[in-house]
Amino acid sequence: MKSYTRGLWLWVFLALVILLAFAVVGQDVRSKVRTLDFPQLVEQIDQGKVQSITIQGQQLSGTLVDGGRFRAVGPAQSDYLLDRLKTAKIVPDFKRDSRGGVLAVLTTVLPVVLLFVLFMFFMRQMQASGGKAMAFGKSRARLLSESGRHVTFDDVAGCDEAKEELEEIIHFLRDPRRFTRLGGRIPKGVLLMGPPGTGKTLLARAVAGEAAVPFFSISGSDFVEMFVGVGASRVRDLFEQGKKHAPCIVFVDELDAVGRHRGAGMGGGHDEREQTLNQLLVEMDGFESNEGVILMAATNRPDVLDPALLRPGRFDRQVVVSNPDLRGRIGILNVHARRTRLADDVDLEILGKGTPGLSGADLENLVNEAALLAARLDKSAIEMADFEAARDKITMGVARHSMVIPERERRRTAFHEAGHAIVARLLPDADTVHKVTIVPRGRALGLTWMLPDEDRLGATLECLQTRLAIFMGGRAAEQVVLGEISTGASNDLSQATHLARAMVTQYGMSTVLGPMTTDSGGEVFLGRDLGRIREHSEETARQVDAEVHRLLEQAVDMAMKILKANGHILDRLADRLLETETIEGTEFETIVTGLNPIYPTDYPTEEPA
Repeated sequence: MKSYTRGLWLWVFLALVILLAFAVVGQDVRSKVRTLDFPQLVEQIDQGKVQSITIQGQQLSGTLVDGGRFRAVGPAQSDYLLDRLKTAKIVPDFKRDSRGGVLAVLTTVLPVVLLFVLFMFFMRQMQASGGKAMAFGKSRARLLSESGRHVTFDDVAGCDEAKEELEEIIHFLRDPRRFTRLGGRIPKGVLLMGPPGTGKTLLARAVAGEAAVPFFSISGSDFVEMFVGVGASRVRDLFEQGKKHAPCIVFVDELDAVGRHRGAGMGGGHDEREQTLNQLLVEMDGFESNEGVILMAATNRPDVLDPALLRPGRFDRQVVVSNPDLRGRIGILNVHARRTRLADDVDLEILGKGTPGLSGADLENLVNEAALLAARLDKSAIEMADFEAARDKITMGVARHSMVIPERERRRTAFHEAGHAIVARLLPDADTVHKVTIVPRGRALGLTWMLPDEDRLGATLECLQTRLAIFMGGRAAEQVVLGEISTGASNDLSQATHLARAMVTQYGMSTVLGPMTTDSGGEVFLGRDLGRIREHSEETARQVDAEVHRLLEQAVDMAMKILKANGHILDRLADRLLETETIEGTEFETIVTGLNPIYPTDYPTEEPA
């Protein structure tokens, strides 16, 4: 409706401009009029070329003997002109001067009116878009209407505890006496925090769909403005709107944009942002109470928030929305599968087991990619193979089948990936090998994909040592078979080094340093590296480097021992990869078990000399 009105106003304006142009020059367009100066007109009269003349104030017009028309300006009422006309026996036609009539209005008044109307039109458009010229301090919060609510708690899965917390808030707003009859009070704020893609904003949308109270939505960046004091003014206006609609819920997305720790950063804090945060703190719990206004917020950076925001009385409830577990992943897949048509062979439980670590947004993308792939192949329903292909695309990258790889590089890649897979298969505490491929995906020439049999919530020393050996399996296979090393293991080395350093500096798994941490983390506002503060001596730093080196060398030795003892399996797997390019987990298990693998007797854990 707004776009229709805007287009109508534009067409009316253009029509008025065109009418004005025709009113000014219309007479010249309709007929050819010859313009004469006064001496030329007198000369034409003396020569007998003028047939008739009309005098209208200072305007002279008429017809010539040849049928043409003329126009002139001169002293029309002078005796000189009248005598010339009398001598030429021409009787002039006198008309009253009408220059103050319609034409004058069109040429003088109408342009001013049009400019005023145009100015008012654009001002109304600016106000409608939230850019009020004199109202920068007004809140940009949007009040969600009943007609626009489409998400409910039935559309949210994988975070049952968070749903229970938010349902309690909704029940309190609907029936506050049920909770206050024993002297309790409603929480003033609820903070949703968790990794990106876990459904924090979706939960807020579900609250908007479930609550029978007004729901205001705003982003944290909407408070930040180039003008000083605008952010604090918008906070005040936001809570004023909330008080008028109380009881209500106000949702602030990406709270870290306005709620960062005060006084942090190089050169001090930003005054405008700190004023905005101070006003937010006062509005949440200051001298004036905001009864009935509950503030919900979401962030994936709770570590940078100001401590004053997190104290009781402001954000009383801090709800962690983490990545879903197996049951949660199955529930999320069921929610997103409602909008699709699934084939009979699709088992969402198996798919949920095969997607550990994926967030709700990742799972939604998985279903969408599978639907697009099935539609591209003109299928009538989404099959399990489509989900498998979509999962491979999301987790491992897009397959680059057109990439031309020399045969020597293909052979090196085959042994490299076979080395990873064999070490993972023969060591304890390793994840199950799901797929081995030498098809280039993303920036990798090959991949060994492993999946845990169950969700892991922690890791032991033996488990992390196994991971280090698996990382080194590709490099060790190249050394055992080809007698050389290549750059193909650079990413493996990077991950192994990072894990080994974390084992020494964060997890206290070093036999030399003992149960202590030497990684202080650093100041998050200055950057992880720039703000890193070392709280240990040079001697401790040398010991950390020595322990990291020992763990990596120990992993290489174990990988080499396993691959040398199982060279026949390594050759068989590499040949199979060169033949088919991809080995699934079941086929891999059949090959390994059929060739009588030799398991390592122990994992080296001897003390360093």
